[in-house]
Amino acid sequence: MNTIVIDANILISALIKDGIIRRILANFKINFLFPDFGLNEIYSCKTEIIRKAKVSEKEFDILLLRLLKYVRLIPFDIIVRYKKEADSIIGHIDKEDTAFIATALAFNAPIWSDDKHFQQQNKVKVLTTKDIISFIG
Repeated sequence: MNTIVIDANILISALIKDGIIRRILANFKINFLFPDFGLNEIYSCKTEIIRKAKVSEKEFDILLLRLLKYVRLIPFDIIVRYKKEADSIIGHIDKEDTAFIATALAFNAPIWSDDKHFQQQNKVKVLTTKDIISFIG
C-alpha cells in the first residue's frame, strides 16, 4: 500500500499536535493524497486549530505549508467524474466527505481516517491511525 487518501481530520490532527500522525506524514514514503477541496474544511477550522495548537496565525500557515509538502493535492477536475458515485456511497452520511471518497475511487486507494462515519460504508477501504501504525510497523 503506497497510496493513501487522508481525511481532513488527519491533517487537522497533525496541525494541532506534534505527535504520531505528523511523524507518519513527514517520515514515511507513502503517496498521501488530499482533495484540494478539503482545504476549505481546514480553513473553516483555522481559528479552532490555532487555539488548540497554541500557535499564531503565521505559525499555522507555516506548519500547514510544511505538512502539505508530504501530501499531493488532488484538483477537483481529476475526481469530478467520481463525485456522483461517491455521493451515493457517503452523501447520506456526510456530504462533506464526498470529495475524499471520490479521491479514493479515482486512485483505487484506501482512506486514512479515524472518523467512525467512514466505517458506515463498505465501498472504500478505511484505515485508522492504529491500522497505519501496524502497517508501517
